[in-house]
Amino acid sequence: MNQLKHIYILILLFIFSVAGLKSSGSGPEARASRIIEKFMKIHKIPGMSIAIGKEGEIIWSEGFGLADIEQNISVTPQTRFRIGSVSKTVTSAAIGRLLDQNKINLDAPIQRYVPSFPAKRWPITTRQTMGHLAGIRHYRGKEMLSDTFYPNVESGLSIFDQDTLLHEPGKKYRYSSYGWNLVSAVVEGASGIDFLAYMEDTVFTALGMETLMAEHRDSTLTPIATFYSIKKGEISIAPFVDNSYKWAGGGFVGTTIDMVNFIHGLNQTDFLSEKTLNELQKPLLLKNGKSTKYGLGWVTQKDFWRNKIIGHSGGSTGGRAMLIHYPEKDITIAILVNSSSGGSLNKLAKRIARRFMN
Repeated sequence: MNQLKHIYILILLFIFSVAGLKSSGSGPEARASRIIEKFMKIHKIPGMSIAIGKEGEIIWSEGFGLADIEQNISVTPQTRFRIGSVSKTVTSAAIGRLLDQNKINLDAPIQRYVPSFPAKRWPITTRQTMGHLAGIRHYRGKEMLSDTFYPNVESGLSIFDQDTLLHEPGKKYRYSSYGWNLVSAVVEGASGIDFLAYMEDTVFTALGMETLMAEHRDSTLTPIATFYSIKKGEISIAPFVDNSYKWAGGGFVGTTIDMVNFIHGLNQTDFLSEKTLNELQKPLLLKNGKSTKYGLGWVTQKDFWRNKIIGHSGGSTGGRAMLIHYPEKDITIAILVNSSSGGSLNKLAKRIARRFMN
């Protein structure tokens, strides 16, 4: 641990020695670099990758800090990180594809597509499950640190499928990554294809996510970041986890370029119809008429200047992610880091976005 702490000091020296080269100048890239460097110093973040997209093009991508401290490996735009719950937004595109093909009814009982899922006190639908309105629970205790291997989607349902619903569907918003396990089973049931095979063959490739994939316990991916925990200023390697229990809700790894290309693919190609994309992104309403500000895997918010933003954040063991898109400005910002805490990536992304707006 002392060695890691010593090496972490070297990280800071490394960041700021290189930073002087990256941040000299007055262009948007230089100004964004200075913001990132200060953010990383304050929050002691080992490594960060960022990509900016505008009007269908990647206009800036950069790596900061170290992907691996002990081996002194720098972050590059090609470094893979855990994207956490941004996986939900990617998975929503699979549901959208099935919707355009008339293979799914979002408001049908979930058992139409997943007959093995036990009936509950109230019926639940795919729409409610994607929008965190179904009453399915989230993680309990240390479940997020699971190192159990689940060989397929159906086996992952066993974690929660016997639990009662937390509330009547539609009456409350209760965030649930486990609900997205059920969504992945819906993809299988509606398509007749294994979930990961469907994602790889139908979604990842079509939307330009060349290095995005499910994280497997025996993966030998390169380049991929080492994942760290930072507590009270002390850095350590994050616990080992097996993300097979939540691929659809938080188990993908990829690059910031993948994330920006995902947005470009949705907006610049005919992968989804405009009607379906709007259906995925529009916020749902509770039964009392109140907006949840959450659609079918998409969060809607506004920045300080009242610009509309859609996207999603992600948190995982040893990593965090932020993907935001300004539809009226056609600007996209993707950020990935290899530590599980430290500062608001949402605020950081908005600050950086401002530098690239005309």
